[in-house]
Amino acid sequence: MTDDELKKLQKEARKAKRIATECASAVHDLVEDSLWTDYATLPDLAQKTVDACLAWKSAQEKLDSVQS
Repeated sequence: MTDDELKKLQKEARKAKRIATECASAVHDLVEDSLWTDYATLPDLAQKTVDACLAWKSAQEKLDSVQS
């Protein structure tokens, strides 16, 4: 694997982690600030968060497999 390919995998893993973190933050904000008025959006937001976490896990596993 070339350095450029490795850097691309690292970038993908970092981006996926950032997106997952942003989703988790949105869930946190909803629960803390507007749960009683926006609770109906929680299932969709939770699913988006799960999907983002799974995407991060996949990207990280791909990176880990080439680094070991």
